[in-house]
Amino acid sequence: MGSVQAAGSVRARYLVYFQYVGTDFNGVAAVRGTQRAIGIQNYLEEAAERLNSVVPVRFTISSRTDAGVHALSNAAHLDVQRRSGRPPFPPEVLAEALNTHLRHPAIRVLRAFRVPSDFHARHAATSRTYLYRLVTGCHRPDELPVFERSLCWALQADCLDVAAMQEAAQHLLGTHDFSAFQSAGSPVPSPVRTLRRVSVSPGQASPLVTPEDSRKLRFWSLEFESQSFLYRQVRRMTAVLVAVGLGALAPAQVKTILESQDPLGKHQARVAPAHGLFLKSVLYGRLGAASCTLQGPQFGSHR
Repeated sequence: MGSVQAAGSVRARYLVYFQYVGTDFNGVAAVRGTQRAIGIQNYLEEAAERLNSVVPVRFTISSRTDAGVHALSNAAHLDVQRRSGRPPFPPEVLAEALNTHLRHPAIRVLRAFRVPSDFHARHAATSRTYLYRLVTGCHRPDELPVFERSLCWALQADCLDVAAMQEAAQHLLGTHDFSAFQSAGSPVPSPVRTLRRVSVSPGQASPLVTPEDSRKLRFWSLEFESQSFLYRQVRRMTAVLVAVGLGALAPAQVKTILESQDPLGKHQARVAPAHGLFLKSVLYGRLGAASCTLQGPQFGSHR
């Protein structure tokens, strides 16, 4: 679980789960240099400076999210090497210390675990689930309560053809080349991914809307699960499924778009807004001799 770096000094590796409202950030990744933009990782590493590690603490993020995207539960690993003679922090103490020193109220550490020194938060993840929130019945931006404006995509429509969206979603399930749903900017060795689950369902009525607003506004949830996703894949799949729900595309056309492998096509080039997207969970399988399954807090499906 740890490695000796100097006489009496032990480096301990931890897996931490954290959540954030992404509105104020340039994404989760740290922004280095003199740029004014800042990422969630910058704040996490600033808080970790107060741990007085012998070597600077760096977070290796499991799932990179763009500017404006939120996370109910993201994950990262970090190494902390205390001074000679001091034992590693218990995980609960580490989580509490990070929260104490975090300077931004939109970030919170949820849990921490000790993990083996070769554990990797990104490569070891076995499942990632994203949630996308939509709302219908909102014909002008000012009709949406201020509390929800950065947490969902407001569609200028009264309803969605959910049955058609569910039919279209079936074409995305399984192992495919998802090039048609990949944005440029993050090259990968292969565009093949396996989409294990996709769902389209009514969302929970928001507790942040007035009774009058709740009679006309309706919330919807899309969920996507895979081991990993291409850059902006979820937001581009969401945009296509919304086009089906609005009647601009037939369900069968989603299969045609997928098979085209063309990311610049008329319909698949649209990207759903970042502010409706949440990283819902990152899961890990068994960790060798540790024989434990690591997972962060589980959140409801907003149904």
